[in-house]
Amino acid sequence: MDPKQLIETWEIHNRINLYLLNAIKEEHLADLSASKGRNVGEQFAHIHNVRLMWLKAADPDLLKRQNKIEKGTLSKKLLSDELNNSSTAITSLLQNGFEQGKIKGFKPHPAAFLGYLISHESHHRGQIMLCLKQSGHPVDQKVQYGLWEWGSR
Repeated sequence: MDPKQLIETWEIHNRINLYLLNAIKEEHLADLSASKGRNVGEQFAHIHNVRLMWLKAADPDLLKRQNKIEKGTLSKKLLSDELNNSSTAITSLLQNGFEQGKIKGFKPHPAAFLGYLISHESHHRGQIMLCLKQSGHPVDQKVQYGLWEWGSR
């Protein structure tokens, strides 16, 4: 598989996350699911912070210029900016990993690491959708379908 296609897959995935974030009203970042846990904004922050955890473990130089998102007042701008920043750093980690054939601290190989990241973040995207729905603020159907339009994102 061409590493450029795998990197592009990561970049599309990040744009899908940002597409969902953009579709949410600022005040709905505080929405919680019926089972409590993280609110919508905290889910996005968690996605970003897990990226930072991997950067710290696999290539600490890429952690520079990254900011952990702390609990508290979260805004769409903060989340969007930080998700973009961490996505760029993960892109570099993946590029280096494909060149070297490994991601430090992760087995079996860089393509599996990409799959792991996308699976983890997609799980939280589903939780975000559930939080919004259970709070009475589901994203509109256009956005729901748009999450699957990888060819145009």
